[in-house]
Formats: sequence, structure tokens, C-alpha cells
Amino acid sequence: MIQLDGKVAIVTGGATGIGAATVEKLCELGASVAILDRNAEAAEAVVDALQKTGRKASFHICDISVEREVHDAITSAAHHHGALHILVSNAGIQRYGDVVGTTSQVWDETFDVHVKGCFYSTKYAIPVMLASGGGAIVIVASVKSFTAVNNSAAYVSAKHALLGLTRSIALDFASKNVRANCVCPGAIDTPMLRWAADRTPSPEKMLDALGQMHPLGRIGRPEEVANAIAFLASDVASFITGASLAVDGGLLVPTGGMGFQQSGI
Repeated sequence: MIQLDGKVAIVTGGATGIGAATVEKLCELGASVAILDRNAEAAEAVVDALQKTGRKASFHICDISVEREVHDAITSAAHHHGALHILVSNAGIQRYGDVVGTTSQVWDETFDVHVKGCFYSTKYAIPVMLASGGGAIVIVASVKSFTAVNNSAAYVSAKHALLGLTRSIALDFASKNVRANCVCPGAIDTPMLRWAADRTPSPEKMLDALGQMHPLGRIGRPEEVANAIAFLASDVASFITGASLAVDGGLLVPTGGMGFQQSGI
């Protein structure tokens, strides 16, 4: 049984999608949770709903790509809850373009949110964790930390970088009772995925095609990723660090993809 009673967690990008599902799951398991996000309206709605059920949650506005804001938000969250034991670095954006078509602005924006945001979050969270006796970091990477899709040069590169950052943190802080792991989701039914699908001529057809890419035959649900995050954040995973856990419905398994597997060749 996973129990997080008495634990304090921070979830970046916790207002929607995988982040919101993670906030709800950690609270359900007994943790007090602080949301760091720039979407105040959505974050406050999550906090209000949790507080009405007796859960302990707070919101601290923060642009994850701005170092001072991250520092101040983590300081505020730790002061509000009195400690810090879990960090879920989840904030992310989706941008498209190959290396020729990607502007420097889009490249920087993608890396600022994904990589700098994770760097800032861990940089300022770890000292508070150490003062709290140690803890666990879970970084939300992607199946694209191992593979690539076309027209996504900045996004794929940033997700690859998160895998390296996870391993570096795991190695550097293992002796100080801080574990670091990452989850690597496949296609998950989030507002960001719906936004991407809406860019196509037939969004529902696109979502169905994405589902068929996974051996389980569907896209995933945010709470399924949240369950994996909660596991890695808990003491049940006490001997796991530096690992990458695919939460992808088997997407990374079939050689040649599901189209090849189903072709009868």
C-alpha cells in the first residue's frame, strides 16, 4: 500500500492534465500538495475542489521558466506546508517544427519550460528536501526521451535532456537520501494532446490513430500516469533511483510500430 501521510509535495504544472491528476492522487494518498503553475484560474479550481474534501493543497503562481519566480514559489510552498519531501517536475509545452523551420524563439521557449524549468525546480527544491531529511523527485519526461517524431525537433531534444538530468540528479544526491526518477508517458488524453489534435483536419480521427499506435489500443488517462508518479515518489520505490518508467501502453515495444506488427509480415 502506498501511503504519503505527513509528506509534502510540490507539483509544477499542476493545474491541468497529468499535473492536476498527480496533485489529486498525492492528496488522496495523504500528502499535502503545493501547485506551481502560471494558470491561476485552473490551479485555484483544483485547490478549491481538494480543500472542500478536506485535502491539504495550495497554489503558488509561478512561470517555471523564470528563476526568481521558481525560487520564490518553492520558498513560499515550503513555508506554507512546513517541509518538502516530494517534487514532481511536470510543467511542459508542445511546439512543432524541424530544425530549419524552428525559430530561435521557439527553441528557447521549449527548453526554458522543459529543461530550465526542471533545473530551477530541482535546484531550489533539493536544499529544502535535504533540510526535511531527504525525498523523491519525479520528472515527467516522455517516450520521446528515447525516440523521435517528425516536425518536433525542439520538443524531442528537450525531452531527451530531461532523461540526462534525471540520471545526473540521481547520481549526485543518492548518498544524501534524495532519489530521482522519471516517467515517460505515451499519448495521454490531456488538454495539450487535445490542442495538438485540434491542429489537424480531423481531431477525432487523429486521436483514434494515436490510440492504435499503442499495443493496448488506446491513449492513456492522466490518472494512469499519476499512479506511476505516486509509486516512484513513495517509500514503496525506496530502492529505485535514476530509472525511467515508460507509461505508454506498450508504445515503445513493437519493432517497426503497430502498423508493421499488424501487417502480417
